[in-house]
Amino acid sequence: MPQLITDPRDERVADFHDLFAGDRRPGTERGTGPVIVEGVTAVERLLETGLPLRAVYGVAGRLAALDLPDGVPAYEADKWVVSETIGFRLTRGVLASAERPETPDLDALLAGPDPTAPRRIAVLEGLNDHENIGSIGRSAVALGVDALLLDPTCADPYYRRSVRVSMGHLLTLPVRVLTDWPGDLDRVRAAGYTTVALTPAADAVDLSALDPTAHPRTALLLGAEGPGLSAAAQAAVDVRARIPMRSGVDSLGVAAAAAVAFATLRS
Repeated sequence: MPQLITDPRDERVADFHDLFAGDRRPGTERGTGPVIVEGVTAVERLLETGLPLRAVYGVAGRLAALDLPDGVPAYEADKWVVSETIGFRLTRGVLASAERPETPDLDALLAGPDPTAPRRIAVLEGLNDHENIGSIGRSAVALGVDALLLDPTCADPYYRRSVRVSMGHLLTLPVRVLTDWPGDLDRVRAAGYTTVALTPAADAVDLSALDPTAHPRTALLLGAEGPGLSAAAQAAVDVRARIPMRSGVDSLGVAAAAAVAFATLRS
């Protein structure tokens, strides 16, 4: 049975204190600390990953909807206490905290379970919007992308808002930061991937002209809205490609462009 919380500052729910200010406690490094997951559907997806749960916290009805494993600390409070704990009105009724996924080995991630099988990955540069990363992660899982690589300047993919927008799907996707950027793209190419930079540039090839069956291993690079991919990243790829659009519209938002590109390159 969940334990009742009546004090919003109860240390048993310390993982959920003041989430409006961010997931990290003051003095902790970026990319550290627990993963915070909101909502029954996303928490159910978290349970499927097998990541170690630290705590679950929410209102009675939402907690009852979860089939929590034995031994998981579960805490119940009314909606006002929960809201005061986290610092905003929680509409999804339940949160969970879990340990972060282990960072996968880059060579193993690139090889995949079967080094001879078709495989597609997405590579992000300079994306600092957590919701865009979450949306891209959700589209990646839905449209058959097998892994997500980020340059060192990207926002934390396991930040609460990223996980929320992805509906928890980001937790099922192998994610790795490329510490040597853009040098690590050479390792991606050496692993047999055709690297494709998505750009609205007029001299780029039409994305639909790329045959997924002729390029069974593809790495699609996406840059931040506004600046797009850096010149260094574009110079390091095999192909620069654009999504054809009506005259007068030069680009899509990066999350929408990612979904279109993932679907176009799906074999």
